[in-house]
Amino acid sequence: MATERVASWAVNLTYSSLPPEVVQAAVQSFYNWVGCAIGGATHPATTTALDALSPFFGKSTSTLLGNKATRQADASHAALLNGIASHVHDYDDTHLATIIHPTGPVASALLAQSEAVGGVKGDEFLTALVAGIEAECKLGLGVWPDHYDVGWHITSTVGSIGAAVAVGKLLRLQTTPMQHAISIAATQVTGLRDMFGSDTKSFHVGRAAQNGLLAAVLASKGYTGSLQAIEAKRGWSNVVSTVNTVDKQLSTLGSVWEIAANAFKPYPCGIVVHPVIDGSIQLHREIAPAGKNVKDIKSVVARVHPLVLELTGKKTPQDGLQAKFSVYHGGAIGLVLGKAGPAQYTDEVVLNSEIISIRDKITAIADEKLGADETEITVVFADGSELKKHIVHAVGSVQVPMTTAQLEEKFLDQASLVLGTEGAQTASKLAWGIQTSRAVETLVKDI
Repeated sequence: MATERVASWAVNLTYSSLPPEVVQAAVQSFYNWVGCAIGGATHPATTTALDALSPFFGKSTSTLLGNKATRQADASHAALLNGIASHVHDYDDTHLATIIHPTGPVASALLAQSEAVGGVKGDEFLTALVAGIEAECKLGLGVWPDHYDVGWHITSTVGSIGAAVAVGKLLRLQTTPMQHAISIAATQVTGLRDMFGSDTKSFHVGRAAQNGLLAAVLASKGYTGSLQAIEAKRGWSNVVSTVNTVDKQLSTLGSVWEIAANAFKPYPCGIVVHPVIDGSIQLHREIAPAGKNVKDIKSVVARVHPLVLELTGKKTPQDGLQAKFSVYHGGAIGLVLGKAGPAQYTDEVVLNSEIISIRDKITAIADEKLGADETEITVVFADGSELKKHIVHAVGSVQVPMTTAQLEEKFLDQASLVLGTEGAQTASKLAWGIQTSRAVETLVKDI
């Protein structure tokens, strides 16, 4: 049965059984998550939530990454707030087969509880992280794509289960209590796609982390739920989707590692926009050598996978959050500015007249023959001349992964805006050290 299978597998998973590439992927996933959480710590969505919820904080045990004023909160609120911060820029990792952002819910819960417990070693932490990510991604594959298409935000709907499995692993739950933890998490289904472009999208990730942590802690004290929460007729998989291949997906637990296919974003926006940004940045570099000017652009046509328009078809975004779901803004900043980092997704840039002018000249056309990470862009200038770019696989895809140097550049680019250059460099070094850490709470106390 699915619930028991996930629980038993996670309970029996050992660090020594993890292939080297899985450990490496886990370290990279944690490192990338830390950078994103620091980068999002000062975003209004994070600070507003902190301001609203701080009166309800309990005993301070767990770090709020990147927060200089309020260094700690209780584990539950730390999981929520770090989860919000890690996702608010849409810069976190992506399991491309399901568009799940797997590390946010799991690491946010796991780090908070690790600090509350104390003395958790790096190898223990990484094993629990892998257990949680594998559980959420396998379950996500089991209900994909129907679950997502109908309107659920799959990152959070499976994220609470992944977080529960990870924290349950940390708390050394045995199989039956782990089943209860999964059950308690599964009943807390969180996340509607209609929230994309608002503060609540990042809340989904934080809430999933918080829900999963709560589920595991309750189960550790004997709280119960259905032992068939995933597979029952009125259980999670059959309620949230009309498509259910969960058993098939779970059959590859421990042999096909989903975390090994985890991808990292070079741009802080919906991942389906990345091919257009990648191509637009490359075209930006070719415009001047070709004797042209951005102001001479008459029109731009981008042929894209149909999912691009479904997810990121906002033609006239009004702020930075909405722009993350605008293929038109992504193309405009690539062509005009030649880069697409957090600084290019501020409200000020979104409302800049030059960006708006180019954005209005972009037409996106759905083409089912193109891959999800592919695009064909044609820029037409006032004199009738053209520049074209075909991106077969965007940077950040499985085929063109970000390098370690690019991951570090991304980390420092985000973190320096919050911690300053020296603080960002320190945080980067500490985050890379998770694998050999003797106590996770010591690792993160200076981040």
